[in-house]
Amino acid sequence: MSNFDKLLKRHPQSPFLYPNPLHEWECKNVFNPAVTQYNGLFHMHYRAQGNDYVSRIGYAVSADGLSWNRLEQPVLVPHRGREDYRGVEDPRVTPMDGAFYMTYTCYGENSYYPMIARSENLITWQDVGPLERAENKDHILFPEKIGGRYAILHRRRKHIWIGFSHDLVNWTDHQILMPPRPDNPWDAVSIGSNGLPIKTEHGWLLFYHGYGDPIVYRHSIALLDLDDPTKVIHRPKSFIFQPEETWEMKGDVANALFSCANIVVGDQIYVYYAGADRLVGLATISLADAIDYARNG
Repeated sequence: MSNFDKLLKRHPQSPFLYPNPLHEWECKNVFNPAVTQYNGLFHMHYRAQGNDYVSRIGYAVSADGLSWNRLEQPVLVPHRGREDYRGVEDPRVTPMDGAFYMTYTCYGENSYYPMIARSENLITWQDVGPLERAENKDHILFPEKIGGRYAILHRRRKHIWIGFSHDLVNWTDHQILMPPRPDNPWDAVSIGSNGLPIKTEHGWLLFYHGYGDPIVYRHSIALLDLDDPTKVIHRPKSFIFQPEETWEMKGDVANALFSCANIVVGDQIYVYYAGADRLVGLATISLADAIDYARNG
């Protein structure tokens, strides 16, 4: 176990979001939420499944980030025919240029690929287009342009990649940012980004997940160069979070501790995460501790 585990603390109200048996589309699982702060409120977009196991994106709003009011109907549903036969999943939401951009995975009958959608109100979404039509996910837009271009992180062939675009449609200059580490048991097989990179004076703070063999999802942090995020300043070897609670280990997918949101609230980072593809909880870490570990861990 990482000596740093004590710094990422589970909130005592976790888990706080459960399936709703009254809604067919979210009666089975609620998980993998994006959380955005806007106009003094917390806005959550979460993946949900009913008994049909088709994924849809629901919406909830909160004044404190813990007690949520949910819409009766999802805000994003399969809408591209056989291309998203199994649903739309794993949203991340980036506020930028007066709008909101959701990256989500479009899951077809036999394959999946990464999509980008745009909204001005967090409720109605219009597709911008795919990042690429290849098996790829965990894609996240940086919250500002880098050198005049949009920057995106994504997962291809179990590595974290980075790419750039002038228009959010045509993406170029893809390269591996971070690979799995075969000599490091917890992230030896596959890694992917969590929520939006956080801009700090020391660099972009990136929360990410990984697993080895056997598959147990754990989380850690890395630090990327502010001006050139293709450069990894530091990537500690240890993890900072792992499944420990029963609800994190037992569910639809065992030991799937997964996050799509890490937001700064005061001097804390709120990490919203799902346990075992079933429920949603919250863990926190001080911004100062996270930066210190990313620089020196």
